[in-house]
Amino acid sequence: MTTEILTAARRAWLRLARVPGVDAATARVLLPRLGGPEALLALDEAGLACAGLTPAGVRAFADVDEATLARDLRWLEAPGRELIAADDPRYPPQLAATAGAPPALFVLGDPAALSSPQLAIVGSRSATAAGRETAFEFAGRLSAAGLAITSGLAIGIDAAAHRGALAGGGRTIAVCGTGLDRVYPAEHALLAAAIAAQGALVSEFSTGTPPIRANFPRRNRLMSGLARGVLVVEAAARSGSLITARLAGEQGREVMAVPGSIHNPLARGCHRLIRDGAALIESPEDVLATIGVSGPAAACGSDVNAPPGARNSCGELDSAEEMLLNALGFEPADLDRLVERTGLVAHSVASMLQMLELEGRIESLAGGRYSRTPPRQAR
Repeated sequence: MTTEILTAARRAWLRLARVPGVDAATARVLLPRLGGPEALLALDEAGLACAGLTPAGVRAFADVDEATLARDLRWLEAPGRELIAADDPRYPPQLAATAGAPPALFVLGDPAALSSPQLAIVGSRSATAAGRETAFEFAGRLSAAGLAITSGLAIGIDAAAHRGALAGGGRTIAVCGTGLDRVYPAEHALLAAAIAAQGALVSEFSTGTPPIRANFPRRNRLMSGLARGVLVVEAAARSGSLITARLAGEQGREVMAVPGSIHNPLARGCHRLIRDGAALIESPEDVLATIGVSGPAAACGSDVNAPPGARNSCGELDSAEEMLLNALGFEPADLDRLVERTGLVAHSVASMLQMLELEGRIESLAGGRYSRTPPRQAR
């Protein structure tokens, strides 16, 4: 596909994605009648109405701000950034089968990750230490069993789940409630870079979209739609995680919850889900049994197809990580300096730094610098 045709197709999909009421299923029916997405750009308002758009849809399609389209197209020019439209074979089939699936997805990272078997792990932003440890442990073991771990990049349970999957060497997917030109929350910039290197960040929102409240129920719908099931680890009686669980049930996904102490307010949402029929989960094996997935037997050794920095099943460093530790030496260094010393791309270095820090081999310092952990603290 030439650059001109690719740009025209992207422009058409970017416009269509801004039309209220047009989802992936509608778009797949609509576009073949017209000869493809590019044909939309040649239609006047009467032609758009004849094609099947409502009056509100015709106005929305015609009134798209060209400056916002140009911003999206500029963002998509960089490597590792994709617009996955509903007619693209890489569009995740699990999501495509749900009602209201977005007509197009912005992706930062590997689009193939979106079609892998996924488990969504969600829970409280104000999680307890025990809750974060549970999410981390489950994510690590389930990612090693072949499930990609999907969550929302929020603080608390979400971040612990992403980090557990990264530490386990598996894939993880962050579904974002903003445009992918920003990281929310900002303190998860390094985590987001590691996720992009070992999975993907995905959003239905165009660049420049801020983290407004109305975006997050839509984000939750996307998260549950991508996954085979949703596991809730700590949730208050009124929690956004319960919205994700409800949406998962409506989409025909398995809903699971980890019980907790009756004295813990963050267990009440999980207990309510269990009373309402969610599967009670006490171990990662319970999750695999509930969603009908058998984990592969892990063999000790390196996976030639694993991303740079992925941990092998014996927990040993790979050659890229050895090189990174050697480049770090015994004096603090920042990400840019380590990229310069190793010759690796920034997102791969960020991913390896994330895992080395999780394992206690290095520690982060003020000013975005890193140093080796003193031997007495290493694990």
